[in-house]
Amino acid sequence: MMKKAAIVTGANRGLGFETCRQLAKRDIQVILTSRDEAKGKAAVEKLQAEGLNVVAHPLDVTNAESIEHLAQFIRNQFGRLDILVNNAGIARDPLGDSEGSIFNAKVSTICETMETNLHGPLLLCQALIPLMKHHYGRVVNVSSGAGQLSDMKTGFPAYRMSKTALNALTRVFANELQGTNILVNSVCPGWVRTDMGGSNATRSVEQGVETIVWLATLPDDGPTGGFFRDRQPIPW
Repeated sequence: MMKKAAIVTGANRGLGFETCRQLAKRDIQVILTSRDEAKGKAAVEKLQAEGLNVVAHPLDVTNAESIEHLAQFIRNQFGRLDILVNNAGIARDPLGDSEGSIFNAKVSTICETMETNLHGPLLLCQALIPLMKHHYGRVVNVSSGAGQLSDMKTGFPAYRMSKTALNALTRVFANELQGTNILVNSVCPGWVRTDMGGSNATRSVEQGVETIVWLATLPDDGPTGGFFRDRQPIPW
């Protein structure tokens, strides 16, 4: 039986890198993608040194041509895809209180954030879910509690709106794929010590990816269209 094949976006560091490690430890063929090709190759070399089955491929999630090159690579090398982890994301909001006000939010910042955090996952799902064959597929959209409408606060407006929109994308795809055994879920990894989360964050990277990996390897009777933290559903 062929190994399952997984793609993790934005995976040269942080949550994406650790997700690649944990999936590869489960005997899954992992394609580690990153915008910077050299950083992606360096990350893969680290994982290969641990004896893990990981290959690198460049990917700019905001570029449709780059996404199509990735899809063609998967078709040629593996013939199918089983797992897609949409991890690549950016946070471009200014950090100061006054700059973080919605009254000062720049449309250009919102557009840039949406392009990576929403349009990228949309294009990837459109291109790669059709490669999920044999009545099996798992899609994990790495979201954030900052996008919860039920707990919406001020600050980081572009980031918040992009993650709320990503959650909507999860629901729409999950609904359209009902009955296909392609399960689509959102995850809040929590506040994690990464380059984006900062050194004061409360969670290790290993803790952050635990639910991502759980959703990426759900059994056939697993949930779809859900939003999870610590393997538990949380409000939208």
